[in-house]
Amino acid sequence: MALIYTVEITIDKPRSRVVELFDNPDNLKHWMPGLVSFEPLSGKPGEVDSKARLTFMMNNRKLEMIETITKRALPDEFNGTYEAKGVFNIVNNRFIDIDGKSTRYVSDQEFQMKGIMKLFAWIMPGVFKKQSMKYLTDFKAFVESQP
Repeated sequence: MALIYTVEITIDKPRSRVVELFDNPDNLKHWMPGLVSFEPLSGKPGEVDSKARLTFMMNNRKLEMIETITKRALPDEFNGTYEAKGVFNIVNNRFIDIDGKSTRYVSDQEFQMKGIMKLFAWIMPGVFKKQSMKYLTDFKAFVESQP
C-alpha cells in the first residue's frame, strides 16, 4: 500500500534564506521534534547518494531511519528517501520564490508500507499527512524567527 500526498506552506522569508537554513543539518532539530542525532554514514552530507542515520525518540521509543539524498538542485529542489522498519518514504521538496520576499515550500510525499505499518496506514492515513504538515509548520516558525 502506498500513501501519496502533498503538503505546502508559505514562509515569509526570501527563498535564498529559506534554502540556506534548510540545507544545514545542524538546524534539523528546530523542526523535527524528537530528533536525537544526525549521523552521516557515507558521502558528503546533503549531496546526491549520501546516506545518514537519523535517530528519534518518539513516545519513549527509539526510531532510526536512513536518509539517502536522491536529488540536489537547490535552490529549486531537494529530494530524498527515508527508510525505517516497515516504511519507505520518498520525499520531493520544492522551494518556489513568490515575490522575492516569501517562499512557497511544497513537499510531495510517498509512503510505501510493509507489515503492520500497512494496517496502520490503512486505518489512520491522516497521521502521516499531519506529521508532514507539522514539520513544515515548525520549519516555517524556525525560519521566520531567524534574522
